[in-house]
Amino acid sequence: MPQKRDAKRRSECPLNASVEMLGDRWSLLIIRDMMLRGFRTYKQFMECYEGIATNILADRLRRLAANGIVTAIPHPRDGRKLIYQLTAKGIDLAPVLTEMVLWAAAHEDTGNQALVQLMRADKKGFLAGVRERWEERKSIERKSTGS
Repeated sequence: MPQKRDAKRRSECPLNASVEMLGDRWSLLIIRDMMLRGFRTYKQFMECYEGIATNILADRLRRLAANGIVTAIPHPRDGRKLIYQLTAKGIDLAPVLTEMVLWAAAHEDTGNQALVQLMRADKKGFLAGVRERWEERKSIERKSTGS
């Protein structure tokens, strides 16, 4: 069942709800890095080649967590640091991001054509691989935290 939020939305439109949750390009790029690159730490996100500012990164990670798209858990070896993980709600964005990549590649001059070709050749297999890697990371995380 879809989760109702206490926060007031501008409208009941599902597209509006998704825009309000995801916010902007930085949120999508953070989700991309978690899905495709396995990024999990603040430092890794800071090294992203788009060059996100620290205050923007902190804000977007907070928003994504508040909307149930990511979770933050203490690092097992250094409790001052956090490890970010996509939730089930977050990984369910994989088909959406894949379609956005394919749409942009079809209409704009974009890079990373190897990824685009992989998605085009076997979209279903690509998405299955994304979900499988997410499941593996979740399993490893559970073992390392003892939960």
